[in-house]
Amino acid sequence: MRNPGQKAVEGHVQMPESLAGEQLIQLSTKERHLSAPRQKKPEWLKVRLEHSENYRELKGMMRGLDLHTVCEEARCPNIYECWSQRTATFMILGDTCTRACRFCAIKWGRPTHVDREEPKRVAAAVQAMNLRHAVITSVNRDELADGGASIWAETIREIHAALPDCGVEVLIPDFEGNWDALKAVVDAQPDIINHNIETVPRLFRQIQPWDSYEISLELFRQSKRMDPDILTKSGVMVGLGERYDELLEVMKDLAAVDVDIMTVGQYLPPSQRHAPLDRYYTPEEFAQLKQDGEALGIRHVESGPLVRSSYHAGDQHEQLRRKDRGNRQIVAD
Repeated sequence: MRNPGQKAVEGHVQMPESLAGEQLIQLSTKERHLSAPRQKKPEWLKVRLEHSENYRELKGMMRGLDLHTVCEEARCPNIYECWSQRTATFMILGDTCTRACRFCAIKWGRPTHVDREEPKRVAAAVQAMNLRHAVITSVNRDELADGGASIWAETIREIHAALPDCGVEVLIPDFEGNWDALKAVVDAQPDIINHNIETVPRLFRQIQPWDSYEISLELFRQSKRMDPDILTKSGVMVGLGERYDELLEVMKDLAAVDVDIMTVGQYLPPSQRHAPLDRYYTPEEFAQLKQDGEALGIRHVESGPLVRSSYHAGDQHEQLRRKDRGNRQIVAD
């Protein structure tokens, strides 16, 4: 079921007007140079670049299987830590996104094809790494009728078949409000449905022009309606110019749609062409955001300068599952 306000052409989602035709949207010279003067990076954001044996092995594995990771494409600062611990976030459906969000380093344009063999290769990598928790994300594929949901579902099923005990977390796009596409993903039974809000409503159109705050919230409602037991997760970046009270309102909205896990991390502009950094948050402010978010009803808030969507994702999953098992035991007793 598609969002009533959405347009479709011959069964396909109509791409935004600014992406239609032969030419993709071209940011104006003014827009391409909006970044504020560079601020000195505080000590708590400095990352040690350590090319360990596991890091090198994992990099070789990804290239050998012709796979993409959001760790590389989005220039995640945690790549050295995570890859050294043999964890990675796989990015499916290619490396070209149909949306040009102002915070994101992933390239955008017109994707060329859908690789139907990709789910098997992702599952092979998950099995080779013997993961206990796999995180899968993707680019937006708005030119596809289902937004790529069939590939999402097949990837989840292939991982379950290859490594049944591995937890599967999917960081999905909004599918433009196509709830049939979402249902295909939920029916494949991932452990966690993750979808990032990214920022506060006031900055939405500036930071992610083709996304919708309301559709994102509805995605969580629909996910819980389709499977009341599924865990849901979302995340925001801070340092884009939002106010603290606006962050609290986002937390209230996420709690209202029963989001279980939230991540809060520092925004770091990938380049001078991306949205400017407003300021760095302190570790104390991140600690306060965690306290406030959990007080507002979100079951677990992972908040810190280097926190990203998949940071310590397996630990979050296990913590909540242990808590649920404990609660069920109390009720049984």
